[in-house]
Amino acid sequence: VQLQASGGGLVQAGGSLRLSCAASGRTETTYAMGWFRQAPGKEREFVAAISWTGGTTEYADSVKGRFTIARGSGKNTVYLQMDSLKPEDTAVYYCTADPNLSVVSGKFPQRFLELWGQGTLVTVSS
Repeated sequence: VQLQASGGGLVQAGGSLRLSCAASGRTETTYAMGWFRQAPGKEREFVAAISWTGGTTEYADSVKGRFTIARGSGKNTVYLQMDSLKPEDTAVYYCTADPNLSVVSGKFPQRFLELWGQGTLVTVSS
């Protein structure tokens, strides 16, 4: 399975962006999907995750109420709608996937995550 992330860019504080992550290849396995981010000089951190069915979502406290994760109708695409962006949201955003939602939502060490997209840069100016 390959993950392709897109949608990053430069936006002013208070603005919005939508990231997309498309899974391709052998997608017969049901995957939970999610997003992590890595800011300059910081460790990669969990942002949001969604179950295969889309019925369960999880968010980092820092983005709750501002970011929304959702599945596309075909289940193999996940979107991250980011509203009310802040300069501290500036980071490279990575999508990831795993059959286990708990792994995708950061409850396990990141070494358990084997599938990663290439990353897309989000820059929020003040």
